[in-house]
Amino acid sequence: MKLLKMLAQAAGPSGNENSVREVIKREVAPLADEVYTDNLGSLIARIKGDGPKVMIDAHMDEVGVIATFVEDSGLVRFASLGGLMTNTALSQRVRFLNGVLGVVSKEQKENVKELKFADFFIDIGAKNKADAESRIKVGDAACFEGPFEVIGTRVVSKALDDRVGCYVLIETMKKIKESGGCKNDLYFVFSVTEELGLRGARAAAGGVLPDFAVAVDVTMTGDLPGKNKMAVQLGGGPAVKVKDNSILCHPYMKNFMVQTCEENNIPFQMEVLESGGTNAGAIHISNGGVVTGAVSIPARFIHTPCEMVDMGDINGAVTLLTKMAETGFSM
Repeated sequence: MKLLKMLAQAAGPSGNENSVREVIKREVAPLADEVYTDNLGSLIARIKGDGPKVMIDAHMDEVGVIATFVEDSGLVRFASLGGLMTNTALSQRVRFLNGVLGVVSKEQKENVKELKFADFFIDIGAKNKADAESRIKVGDAACFEGPFEVIGTRVVSKALDDRVGCYVLIETMKKIKESGGCKNDLYFVFSVTEELGLRGARAAAGGVLPDFAVAVDVTMTGDLPGKNKMAVQLGGGPAVKVKDNSILCHPYMKNFMVQTCEENNIPFQMEVLESGGTNAGAIHISNGGVVTGAVSIPARFIHTPCEMVDMGDINGAVTLLTKMAETGFSM
């Protein structure tokens, strides 16, 4: 739990993942045969093996904001970094990477349904433009404030999308280290800028050139009032992705995951989404095609400062990936 807290509370809006990368690097260095950072900033930890290459990915970045203009009054205009929603950003605290705290607010509008981020601003407590510009500059990024809290088996925090995936990868590496190795050449990729269009994973796949790939990310649930009906619930186990708007997962990967869960008594769910996407979407169409699947961690309130996950689902994902690595990826 301590590691998950460190990961989630590290500041890492898209394009500014340095702090997150340093936390991960310290954890994976003793677990891998090789650790390096690619040209875009993704961290890659390799556990050498004789079999086909397998890329296991989770993204480091979180949704955030970036300063675009400072008003004469000292209020800061901003743009979103990733898929933010106006109704969840309003009245939230943000912290710039240099430590400056601000509060998101909006202009007065009669119809709140028409609100756009162009109507929003951040109040950093500045008295005027000069005061504000002495604290932050145009182009400075910030992430939302959201404390890490444990409620029974559940965790609430900012940035669990996708620090929970990073946690799963690290814990899987620990299990593989304990068991004495694997049958494949494994590349654990902690990628950048997923929230801006799956960019880091696409570049990393071009460097790794994997034969197989698994993306680990969060997914929405269907267990809240008024939500679209879907089979995924919080606490029901990791979800084996069938499809989303970016990928129809390879039958081999889907069947391999289901078989592994059944043989090892791992509770699991099947995930079929009509929208959204993860790094699996970018990886599977790279380099002439990669046999790709995805393991999803059910999460509530995604892209808010209070995302919620269940530790049972997380631990199930670790066991699933570990058992897959022990069995070996092959066709």
